[in-house]
Amino acid sequence: MIKYIFPLLLLSSSAFADDITLPSTNSEVCLSNNIYHEAKSQSTAGQIAVGLVVINRVRDARFPNTICEVVYQAQYSTWWKETKGKDVPRKHKCQFSWFCDGKHDRVTDTQAYQKIRQLVKRLLTNRYDGLIEGATHYHADYVNPKWSKTKTLIGQVDDHIFYRWD
Repeated sequence: MIKYIFPLLLLSSSAFADDITLPSTNSEVCLSNNIYHEAKSQSTAGQIAVGLVVINRVRDARFPNTICEVVYQAQYSTWWKETKGKDVPRKHKCQFSWFCDGKHDRVTDTQAYQKIRQLVKRLLTNRYDGLIEGATHYHADYVNPKWSKTKTLIGQVDDHIFYRWD
């Protein structure tokens, strides 16, 4: 596969079950959390691309209607709900791996998180609309998920490969 970077982007500058708290319903917080956990170490262009996938999903009828619902879309454990009254995602059964990988979802790099929060404010004003050509999916370049064969390849930014669901 040929690796390439979106030209326009170059111009732009789960927690453990006992630790679970209900996810935020604030769009800015949800999107910031997702970008932080999925792309904290990526370039600004990579962070924008990850954020736009969430926004593109909200606009696509095949996905939930809000940013928070998209970020926290998962299969939830009925056992935890029935016995403990908690919404706990099933391990490895969510759209974004950080949310259900069994690791703590704490923000440990507050400087990076604050930078992402500022980026999210710009993302939510549609400043970067269209930059990743409607991509609704991505994965790290070191994995090869089965679903990638059924999507249209858009390109790669940093170590994420992006696809559109036509």
